[in-house]
Order: sequence, then C-alpha cells, then structure tokens
Amino acid sequence: MPRLEIEIAVAKVGKYATSESGDTVEVIERPQGGLSLVMADGQRSGRAAKAISNIVVRKAISLLAEGVRDGAVARAAHDYLRTIRSGKVSATLNIVSVDLATETLVISRNSHCPTFVLRQGRVFTLDSPSDPVGIHSWTKPVISELPLEAYTCVIAFTDGVLHAGRQYGERLDVAALVHELLSDDLPSARELADSILAQAVARDRGRPADDMSVVSVVVTPAAGADDDVRRLSIRFPVRIKGGG
Repeated sequence: MPRLEIEIAVAKVGKYATSESGDTVEVIERPQGGLSLVMADGQRSGRAAKAISNIVVRKAISLLAEGVRDGAVARAAHDYLRTIRSGKVSATLNIVSVDLATETLVISRNSHCPTFVLRQGRVFTLDSPSDPVGIHSWTKPVISELPLEAYTCVIAFTDGVLHAGRQYGERLDVAALVHELLSDDLPSARELADSILAQAVARDRGRPADDMSVVSVVVTPAAGADDDVRRLSIRFPVRIKGGG
C-alpha cells in the first residue's frame, strides 16, 4: 500500500481598512480518519460577515466531528443559517475533505467561485452552478469525489480573489494563474496558497477590495518511509493595542 502525505495550507487577508475578515477557515480531524477543511465567506464584510461565516463553520465543524457525511453537513449548515437568520443572509461554503474511510477526496461547493483540481497531470475546473447557503429552501451542495492518490491538488478560494482587480479593469485570471503554477513540478500547498493570494492582493494594488481566502490541499508520496509524525503549523500577524 503506497504511503501518501497530505499538506493543507490557508492564506487569507481581510478587506482593506476593515478591522475583521468576513471569511472563516477551520480544519477538523475526521473521526474515521482524515481531515476536513471548511471555508465560509459571510455576506458583505467586516464583523457582520464574520458573525455569519462563524455560524456556518461552527455548525459544519461540529457535525464533521460527529462523523456526518459532507453533503449532509453542508445541507445542515444551510438549514441552520436559514433558520436562525430567517433566510435574510447568505454565505458561501466550501468543504474539502481527505476521507481515509473511503480513501477519497471529497469536495463540496456552495459557491459561485470555481474550485481547481490537479489530477493525473491535468487541471480540471469544478464550476457547476451552486447557490450560497442561508437563503433558498432548495439549496444543496455540489459534491465531487475523487480517489485519493499522489500528485493530486485541490485549490479553492473566496470571491475576493475571484474579483481581484475588477475595480481597476485588471481582473485576475485565476484559472490562467492556477494553470501556470501547476504547469511544471507540483508546488507545496503553502506555495500555491501564498502565490495566488499575493497575485490577488497585487491586482487590488495592495488594498484588497474584499476579504480574500485561498485554501490548497496537496497529496504527494510520503517523504520518509518511517516518518509517521503529523505536523501542524500556524502563522498569522497580530496588532496589540497599547502595552509596551
């Protein structure tokens, strides 16, 4: 049985001159093995949007931790937001799971933003129409399931990235950028997330017009035959008010 290594990376930045990002991203370990990454973008920006995305992500994370399947999790998160906010607010929702019980990658979309997948040397675009959660009673996720194999990559992002540069007439071509980044050797998940976010911020001339988040999942052959250590690294800047 081949040994694989899973690398997950997140790069995110808030809207310029806004105190809090409206995007929320969390990672949870699946009870039957594997990891799930949940990303939500609340309607509008700032604290109000953060409250919405937190509601969606908290509900999704709690259900995933209980072993609920991804499609049912997305539907439940939708129902919950729609119920407590009376169908008046929305959020996009992406769930990317490494499911070791089924040995698959499960990609769940409730977003107008496409998701890009590298598999067997080809880049595929997952862009079937899907609605955000929280508004319409008939909303359901678009689910894609792929075998878990080496040299596979999944890239998802929020609409701040999709629309980067629009106000200057220099909109970022995310698809072209992804194809360029994946044209040679497969970069690390960190390199992919950082590169896409950097290009998006640059298109907005260093002042993001909306909250931006990029998540990437990369599957490669395990580097060390006997290395079974799991590692998690988090890095983010903070501003401290007062103090010395």
